[in-house]
Amino acid sequence: MSTKTPWWIRVPVLFFLIFGLMEYFVDSGDKPAIIEYPITQFFMLLVLMILIAIELILSSIENIMFQTLSEEGKERYLATKNKKMEWTWVNNLMKRLTRTKSIEREEEIIMDHNYDGIRELDNVLPPWWVYLFYATIVFSVVYLVRFHVIGEYTQAEEYEQEVAAAKIEIEEYKKTAKDLVDASTVELLTDAADLSAGEKIFNSSCVVCHMADGGGGIGPNLTDEYWILGGGIKNVFNTISEGGRDGKGMVAWKQSFKPAEIAQVSSYVISLGGTTPANPKAPEGDIWVDPNAPEPAQATPDTQPAEQVSDSTDVVME
Repeated sequence: MSTKTPWWIRVPVLFFLIFGLMEYFVDSGDKPAIIEYPITQFFMLLVLMILIAIELILSSIENIMFQTLSEEGKERYLATKNKKMEWTWVNNLMKRLTRTKSIEREEEIIMDHNYDGIRELDNVLPPWWVYLFYATIVFSVVYLVRFHVIGEYTQAEEYEQEVAAAKIEIEEYKKTAKDLVDASTVELLTDAADLSAGEKIFNSSCVVCHMADGGGGIGPNLTDEYWILGGGIKNVFNTISEGGRDGKGMVAWKQSFKPAEIAQVSSYVISLGGTTPANPKAPEGDIWVDPNAPEPAQATPDTQPAEQVSDSTDVVME
């Protein structure tokens, strides 16, 4: 049993073909399917093992069939197989790209001069090198016309465009990269999963000082509207990250938690506002009002008060 393509080409080609089909048909969003769905890694490993097993089976069948041949048949089979392994088309391609002369034909290109028995061959330039040289000439002409004759754009303009595009990509990346958040960019999280994660962090690290219901103990009450270092998601995030007042406040947690985790526990702390703890601690600090909150609309009465209307009526009647 003989094949024209060796196994070390068949296996990778089939493997990457199946891999490409999997990535094409599996909807994994912006990420590759093999990263988004770890089960696909097991699938591709299984595919590789199956391909290797098939090759081993084919090799075993070939060996068994080879053993059944006569000695003359074995010689013919080996001769045919070795001839196919020569890859004639590859040899012909290399000859066209290099135009080299075989050792037997070097007499045709040997030069007349002789240096102490050393003679020189008049080899032509390799065609691949010549074609590459011609390509650089064409490229240089196009470059010259485009940038020095037409003046399509300058390198400075190209740099500014690339920087502007990079800034847009960075901002888009920051929207999904939670661990890049800081006190100036953090937003209040309202998703149940984030609040649940924040609650777990709070219960493991904060209840010692603030109690499980946020009513306060060593630390202040987190359920009222009074704040020592300011309320709101940005102030709470900064307090948890950098620590409280020097010497008597909370320690900085930025070395223990990731920014995304600090954002989660900060959002959970704010969600405790307005709840009723079992033993609330007395208020500390000042009432915090969000400076960015919209001002309540003032009502504009369309009619005069009733008293004024009655007074004016009495005057008229008199």
